[in-house]
Amino acid sequence: MNQDDNSACSVLLIDDEPFAEDIISHGMKGCAAYALRYARHPALAVDLAKEVGATVVLVDLRMPEIDGFEVTRRLRADKDTEHIPVVLLSSEEDPEIKAKAFALGANDYLVKWPDPRELVARVRYHSDACIARRQRDAAFVSLRHSQEQLAVSQSALHQAQKMEAIGQLTGGVAHDFNNVLQIIGGNLQLLKLVGNLNEAGKGRVDMALAGVERGAKLSSHLLAFARRQPLQAIVINPGHLLREMDDMMRRVLGPRARVVTEIAAELGSTLVDPNQLNNVLLNLAINARDAMAGSGTLTIRAANIAPDNPLPAEVPRGHYVLIEVADTGKGMTPDVLERAFEPFFTTKPTGQGTGLGLSMAYGFVKQSGGEIVLRSEPGKGTSVRIYLPRSEAEPVQTEQIESAPLVGGVETILVVEDEEDVRSTTCAILSALGYKVLEASDGARAAGIVESGQHIDLVFTDVIMPGPVSSLQLGELVRARLPHAQILYTSGYAEGVLAHEGKLEASVNLLQKPYHPDALSARIRHLLRRRHEPAACRTA
Repeated sequence: MNQDDNSACSVLLIDDEPFAEDIISHGMKGCAAYALRYARHPALAVDLAKEVGATVVLVDLRMPEIDGFEVTRRLRADKDTEHIPVVLLSSEEDPEIKAKAFALGANDYLVKWPDPRELVARVRYHSDACIARRQRDAAFVSLRHSQEQLAVSQSALHQAQKMEAIGQLTGGVAHDFNNVLQIIGGNLQLLKLVGNLNEAGKGRVDMALAGVERGAKLSSHLLAFARRQPLQAIVINPGHLLREMDDMMRRVLGPRARVVTEIAAELGSTLVDPNQLNNVLLNLAINARDAMAGSGTLTIRAANIAPDNPLPAEVPRGHYVLIEVADTGKGMTPDVLERAFEPFFTTKPTGQGTGLGLSMAYGFVKQSGGEIVLRSEPGKGTSVRIYLPRSEAEPVQTEQIESAPLVGGVETILVVEDEEDVRSTTCAILSALGYKVLEASDGARAAGIVESGQHIDLVFTDVIMPGPVSSLQLGELVRARLPHAQILYTSGYAEGVLAHEGKLEASVNLLQKPYHPDALSARIRHLLRRRHEPAACRTA
């Protein structure tokens, strides 16, 4: 008999007389598909019924030591055999005995030896009933499992929809917020640059600028969560970055904490924005420090993950570079864990946290094409695992833009910005640095200046502007009419115009708002120097 045939009878015969096997085997020849297992020892009945997957148990009533009544009781007492049909075989046609058998849970009673046709009919009937019950139970288990999976999927969908809605809202807020910060910060810097302030005045301006910088960081975190932060993604080996961050991690955690770094040999590469990854890991380390109250162990692990490696349910199979940050802190309760990635959600006291660290990490990892998995239990610490898609490309060397004090020049710069206050401030700063400045309030006016034949060394343009000429169209016009002119874009967030799937092309130069005059002047000088380099030597 094929054991995979769900309709086949699996008969277990318990009888102390060996000839009973021959009689039952002969009688069952009329059964289309069956398997017969015989045993002389009734003490083995329960174990054998499980072993053979019995659908019917035939048991002799009168046996020494353990009789058919006791076998029936034992079968009914075990949860794995309690529903297997039991047919008692007896030479006694006694109503009292039959009543006792049925009271103990027997399903049928046959007087030895039944006609083969009756034997087959009764065994088939009880076996079919047993198989039908098992199929029904399996269907209920499958249904319950499907319902549980559906509930999990619905919960995940609800969470994803909620996070997306919050992301759209925060992205829009951060965009407007960055423009406001640019106006405030730009004017403060201009006041500091040309305002002839005394020391007390400079101190007040510096204090206000520190507030602008804090606001810029908050806005950056919001954009990262909303997946609207433009990523300058390059292929890197994250092991190098982790080694470079080791000292910084130790300073962040303090002398009472222990930092363990485990980087796998031959760690793979990944396409990611290294600066944003650095920020994410630093935020995770700060969270770990707070969770451990300054002591404990922070483990930073990096490893290659192959498709055949065990993965959490949230992560589809594939080749990844795993970066894990785990602490031995106080951990999170289930309700806190469920909301941990939401922006502004924090369990820290007022003034001690913005609630943007994990949300920023979530948005960055998702925008980078990866997955982030958070596991935590109260008293057992927290683990954050970042799965970034592995790249087969070789890591690239990035061109460093050195930070320097304000540096000006005599070149001509066209500033294109629809926000009048932002444009006015930026033009004033560039003029103060010695540049000849042209300005336009939209792409169409800028295009007219470019086509007028005026000499322009660099175009500094906002990404999103009103009017028929977009920033991309303006960029194409500049490259066609002024091939030696450089183009520097700026924006409150990526907007999806310059970025593809949240990532900038290597040839695109973007300075995010709010920008510091030092950063603006350094980027402009960097691009203007590139005009004299051979094209093959230029990197983004």
